[in-house]
Amino acid sequence: MADRRLYPIPESLVGERVDAVIARVTGLSRAASARIIDRGEAWLDGKTVSRSDRVAAGQSLEVVIPDPPRTSPIPTDIDIPILYEDADIVVVDKPAGLAAHPSLNFEGPDVLGALMGRGIQLSAYGPPERKGIVHRLDVGTSGCMVVAKSELAYSVLKQAFRDRTVTKIYHALVQGHPDPLAGTIDAPIGRDHRHQWKMGIRDDGRHAITHYEAIEAMPGASLLKIHLETGRTHQIRVHMAAVGHPCVGDDMYGADPQLSRALNLSRQWLHAVSLGFTHPRTGEWVEFHAPYPDDLANALGLIWKGKR
Repeated sequence: MADRRLYPIPESLVGERVDAVIARVTGLSRAASARIIDRGEAWLDGKTVSRSDRVAAGQSLEVVIPDPPRTSPIPTDIDIPILYEDADIVVVDKPAGLAAHPSLNFEGPDVLGALMGRGIQLSAYGPPERKGIVHRLDVGTSGCMVVAKSELAYSVLKQAFRDRTVTKIYHALVQGHPDPLAGTIDAPIGRDHRHQWKMGIRDDGRHAITHYEAIEAMPGASLLKIHLETGRTHQIRVHMAAVGHPCVGDDMYGADPQLSRALNLSRQWLHAVSLGFTHPRTGEWVEFHAPYPDDLANALGLIWKGKR
């Protein structure tokens, strides 16, 4: 049950923004503190506040502390397409709207819960909220994703992703026409400190390499084949936006929102079309493919016909 707590304003925080103060005195993240304010569950001397309000000496801050987020997946009745399953692995065609696993910043359904809802037993290895997870796709990205069911698969596949021996191919519809039509983007990626939910190109970020080549040029957009050499959070989205060609529908990273609406897209046009790796038990190379989901196929058809 949510807990309503009262905090006197420490002298060291006088003059600071109230969202920053809530984060400091409660130990919550800045994003979680902002959500509390947006819900109208924070008060200074009995008056609700906005994020940018400043605190003054002698004031008291009252905050509704939310229930702790769940840290383990919950079985969920969601139809998640299974591309392949054996005793060691399950490969899914992840729909958009599902997270890979439970997290602090997402309250919706996840792949692990959907698999558990189908009675699939996953690896007991890994953190409680990520058991069996060896790689992830963004919530808004669809396509091929493998989850480990055995200890062997978990350890072997985790190492394969670290060693970059897994082949990950995506298709992305991006705005404009990249020049050159094939190339490599080598730019480090780190968290955008202005917006905790975004990533960006940062000198102190993690090494990130994206290879791309144009499949087809269309009116105002290009369909690209993308091979990830590394696997950073939002890597394709950040790299394509950085070179001036954001994924169509990716309003967070600078895509044209009018085009998103015209194409009936509520997420980025980005799909993991294939995933290949050495099977952890047999040692044979296996490869899996996922067709475009309806929303991406329909948007592709509309932009090709120039109906926007």
